[in-house]
Amino acid sequence: MTQPPARRPDATGLVLLLGTTIGWGLNWPAMKVLLADLPVLSTRATSGALGFLVLAAVAVWRRESLAVPLRLWPRLLLVSALNVTAWMGLASFSLLWLAAAEATIVCYTMPVWASLMAWAVLGEKPGPARLLGMSLALSGLVLLVLGRGLDVGLAKLPGVAFGLGSAILFSLGTVVTKRWPLGLPPVSSAVWQVGLGIAPLALAALLVDPPALGELSAGGWALIAYGGVFALGLCYLSWFAALGRLPASVASLGTLLTPMVGVASAAIFLGEPFGWREATALALTLSGVAFAVRG
Repeated sequence: MTQPPARRPDATGLVLLLGTTIGWGLNWPAMKVLLADLPVLSTRATSGALGFLVLAAVAVWRRESLAVPLRLWPRLLLVSALNVTAWMGLASFSLLWLAAAEATIVCYTMPVWASLMAWAVLGEKPGPARLLGMSLALSGLVLLVLGRGLDVGLAKLPGVAFGLGSAILFSLGTVVTKRWPLGLPPVSSAVWQVGLGIAPLALAALLVDPPALGELSAGGWALIAYGGVFALGLCYLSWFAALGRLPASVASLGTLLTPMVGVASAAIFLGEPFGWREATALALTLSGVAFAVRG
């Protein structure tokens, strides 16, 4: 019996995936620049509010229902805290101690931790590929942190802790969503998660570090608009569209381009060093993530 010919990946889906990963990758050096002018919480709250408005406008334009059944609210609040509050907040704080390239590499170990979370929550015992992936990713992190000596590595530990915290909690949110799906339309789900997830960051910003937005330069406003409208708003929409056109495995592996774009753009635009240490750490981490995803 002849096998049907293999279906080629959807070209539009690949373009959407590429645009998504580039948009997310460029946001890391943009955030690093913004943090020189604005506190962390204010930066994230402002760009997050813009992203929420973009997503809400698209949901209304698509006539997606924003209604949430009462029974889903506890689950929605939990995944919003994990996928948005923890991810966006902790990842941003990591940039206070880490270079943009280093923070990108640390935070994008998410699939590795998702393997452990899937084992604990879903009972998916990791096979040899996932175990190898964890070992490679951890080796990359050790080289990244300690490659310039113990003293430098210890000074970076707070940033690494924030970055790993964001990656681990986001991975937990991913596994929780898989175990207990929300069942909401994709854009509506993003609207609620971003809105609910940004709210605690915005409240904390008002209480702890009120933003001096009037003193922000035109370039700073442009970076906030980029992070909110494009990286958080439009890139999420293109990601959902890509998922609808591509196999999940292709989409997952395609996101490996994001840390590569983040590291490269940080070197180009911020002049961050990119030597053998950064290249080896990136290669080890991405290899580990790829094994974790494929496994």
